[in-house]
Amino acid sequence: MSDTDDLTLDEIRALLAPILPRHAAFDGWRPQAVAMAAQEQGIDGDVARLAFADGAVGMIDAWFASIDAAMLDALPAEQLSALSIRRRILALVEARLDLLAPDREALRRALAVLAMPGNVVHAGKLGWRAADAMWRAVGDTATDLNHYTKRMTLSAVYASTLLVFVNDESDDHADSRAFLARRVEDVMRFEKAKAKFRNAGGGERLSFARFIGRLRYPAI
Repeated sequence: MSDTDDLTLDEIRALLAPILPRHAAFDGWRPQAVAMAAQEQGIDGDVARLAFADGAVGMIDAWFASIDAAMLDALPAEQLSALSIRRRILALVEARLDLLAPDREALRRALAVLAMPGNVVHAGKLGWRAADAMWRAVGDTATDLNHYTKRMTLSAVYASTLLVFVNDESDDHADSRAFLARRVEDVMRFEKAKAKFRNAGGGERLSFARFIGRLRYPAI
């Protein structure tokens, strides 16, 4: 009996998730990528297929979850605490880009899968999950409407940055990092404006939909 024989399906997903993109880059987000990753880790192929019975979206979901975890490992709370809020957000998104960089072709294919009409809702959930992980790492404890607006704005920033990143051929992805810095600056200005309106009794009267539109479709 091997060390992997007693793993649960969830444990197998977690084990194979970081390996899947290197195979998906060539085979696409298809069963072949699962089979290759399973072979690499000594996992029975039939069991691996069960672990990813939810298909391409499930494979991508598992990979992105592994990126969430690796991001937190790369930037522990004590390291982030020395930074400003703006720098924390930048550092977290940049850490994600660094983790994704070796697998940009797999990421390009993943974004194409998630852009399909039947997968848009799940794609939104993955973006929300990434933004939630980042805001929690920053130390955000908001429970009011701010909890939702912060995550929606950051998920829009992250999504638009990924679209630049997958086609960025600049040194050390400098164009993506510059794009990200501009978008995060937009978020910080929006948060300051919200605070000003609240203090003046304006509540949440800013046009959130208009702001999100600017983040998702900005001029590069």
